[in-house]
Amino acid sequence: MNTQTLLSIVADQREELLANDYSELCHRSEESQLDLKSNMAQVVIGVRRCGKSTLCEMFLKQKGVDFAYVNFDDDRLGNMESNDLDRLLEALYMTYGEFEYLFLDEIQNIEGWPLFVNRLLRQKLHIFITGSNSKLLSNELSTHLTGRNNKVELYPFSFSEYCAMKKVDATSLSTKAKAFRKGALQEYLQQGGFPELFNESNRRGYINGLLDAIIRNDIAKRFKVRNVEALRRISAYLADNYCQEFVAKTVGELFGVSNHTAENYYSYLKEAFLLIGVNRFSYKSKDRVRNEKVYVVDTAFVTERKDNFSLENIGWKLENVVCVELLRRYRPAYCDVFYYKDASSQVDFVIAKDGNVQELIQVSYDISTEKTRNREIRGLKNASKKLNCNNLTLITFEEHGTIEEDGYTINVIPATEWLLGK
Repeated sequence: MNTQTLLSIVADQREELLANDYSELCHRSEESQLDLKSNMAQVVIGVRRCGKSTLCEMFLKQKGVDFAYVNFDDDRLGNMESNDLDRLLEALYMTYGEFEYLFLDEIQNIEGWPLFVNRLLRQKLHIFITGSNSKLLSNELSTHLTGRNNKVELYPFSFSEYCAMKKVDATSLSTKAKAFRKGALQEYLQQGGFPELFNESNRRGYINGLLDAIIRNDIAKRFKVRNVEALRRISAYLADNYCQEFVAKTVGELFGVSNHTAENYYSYLKEAFLLIGVNRFSYKSKDRVRNEKVYVVDTAFVTERKDNFSLENIGWKLENVVCVELLRRYRPAYCDVFYYKDASSQVDFVIAKDGNVQELIQVSYDISTEKTRNREIRGLKNASKKLNCNNLTLITFEEHGTIEEDGYTINVIPATEWLLGK
């Protein structure tokens, strides 16, 4: 590509950038993980449209720094190659003048980008990067930018951020405020947290368009998938059966593909951040890598996806929301999130650090029936004994209090309070 063409594209993108108004948006907790003065590349990764670009733009603007910007998720840059990057840099300097900060949006679309970024870091530029593919970015970062990147994972809005956008009072203890928070949680479980859905009337069209872009651009094109229809059907099946274990043999038999292909497709869906896999907790490494539990990155992919069959299970939606919130909270603290299962019981989530179990968390929308209540308590007690952990939590939709049984203490917390960090 010639410099003049790149100059025109950069100028257009700069106008779009200057026109953005973020005055009505809430702050994201992940802002605290970005470091303006660091000599490492600040890399924000996550599913398409979760707000990565907005996070970086808001952060840089709030810090009052001048920065140059290029968005590689632009059809005019679709044929760009690594040898065009120097001409792009020239176009950026011609448009922005001198700059110390450079924001490269969706850069994984360009082959050879890590070497380019590495060179810019050696030139003492402060680089901010976003991307929508975890493995590609992780592999490239570990190969070419080892020790020179700060990776931040971003998800769609948390419940706390959802309340902030909806202007729902998150602190008042009044009956009215509590009722509004419960109502907001019911909406959040159904609608999910994609930022652009707040102003989108055609929610189903938006989600299905987003899903198509992820499968077509982030997976099929990048990994050269030939049987795209099988990939789509498997993604729909796994989204319908979220909060369940992934078994490659079962998936392969259902869709007429090999176990190896089923595993590959599952890994691609995770790498594009559409699905999340949670490993089973075990002190044996061979057990930890088998039978992951599958979650969706946002419940909108369940409720708003065409031909879905998982609308009614509100308990699974609550468990899924808790899973994403746990990853949001604990991964930056270098803690791991697992699930636990043995022959007699299971626990939804195990929080561990350096192999030591820190907390056991059970999620149940409603424990009013004796059968459900006993099942959840039995799972926590059994895991507590096996894993030597007495920090036991049971998250429900609205019940709260403490359960004392057989020398075990279980803290029962309403989901609204837990999700809001209370």
